[in-house]
Amino acid sequence: MMSIVMTGGGTGGHLTIIKAVKEALIGSSEQGTVSRDEVPLIYVGSTKGQDKQWFGDDNDFSEKYFFETRGVVNQGTLGKVKSLFMMFKAMLQSIKILRTHKASVVFCVGGFSAAPMAFAAKLTGTPLVIHEQNAALGSLNKLLKPYAKYFISSYLEESPLKAYPIKQVFFDNAHVRSKVKTVIFLGGSQGARAINNLALEMAPKLQEKGIKIIHQAGVNNIDEVKKAYDALGIEAEVFGFTTKLAAYMNEADFAIARSGASTLWELSATAIPTLYIPYPYAASDHQYYNAQFLVEKNLAWVMRENEIDVSKVLTLLDEDMSGKSQGLMQSIEKDGSQKIAKLLTQI
Repeated sequence: MMSIVMTGGGTGGHLTIIKAVKEALIGSSEQGTVSRDEVPLIYVGSTKGQDKQWFGDDNDFSEKYFFETRGVVNQGTLGKVKSLFMMFKAMLQSIKILRTHKASVVFCVGGFSAAPMAFAAKLTGTPLVIHEQNAALGSLNKLLKPYAKYFISSYLEESPLKAYPIKQVFFDNAHVRSKVKTVIFLGGSQGARAINNLALEMAPKLQEKGIKIIHQAGVNNIDEVKKAYDALGIEAEVFGFTTKLAAYMNEADFAIARSGASTLWELSATAIPTLYIPYPYAASDHQYYNAQFLVEKNLAWVMRENEIDVSKVLTLLDEDMSGKSQGLMQSIEKDGSQKIAKLLTQI
């Protein structure tokens, strides 16, 4: 019995893709691409990072393996040698896993925890399918790109699929925005101090214009931010982590947000014109390049954190948003998870 091996993670951005494609593969009896009994799903990750937290108890996978591995970057010479030895050892185990489970394909989303299995796929001739989440390629994915049977990216013209795996609800909520009546500030569930500060600085002017404020301040910043709005005498919807993000986005006509891949494509699918303020310390500055992908198509704005200009941001709110909003509807394909799942089963 052939199996599908899924590997990679470390952070939520990588793991979200594994989860979305896994759910599309098993699905329901009507929509699922495979049943677990027909084609077992195997997950391979690391004990470091968030891999075990996400999938340690996930019974959709027939087998799960978590190797003692860690990243090579940002290590001293001895640290690099030790990390490479750990990866080599895990790669040998990965070769054994591929043979034991008769893997038909390895689906890799990047991150250091993907390295052992991805290299094992190359060495054993197992077809490798890579999903790259960002416009700036991750170091592992860049290294392995020439050896991949398929390299999937929403940013590359040559990609066999352009669809990004996000939930259908974001597409369902898409409608053309023209006049800005509600602004949503998105710093992620952990929050972003620069976006929080910008929101509070803009708040009095937004109130003057009659613009409603929705603000994801981060779980550790909720009380501080709520008190700041109270001190200003301004009403705002403030939250940290939420399961209602799609509903909050649906209310908004304009967003100010970080430009991690999932956030960028969720906002695009919902057709919300957005000013992106990239996280300045993201690997390879990938958040800036994610945003720039849309800016070059005249579908968004980008402002570096150290270049934030409140008056310029306020000026944007007076623009007619309909052109960008309509363009965003055409910028992303639907059914990303299902299309990737189908590709994996056809190899």
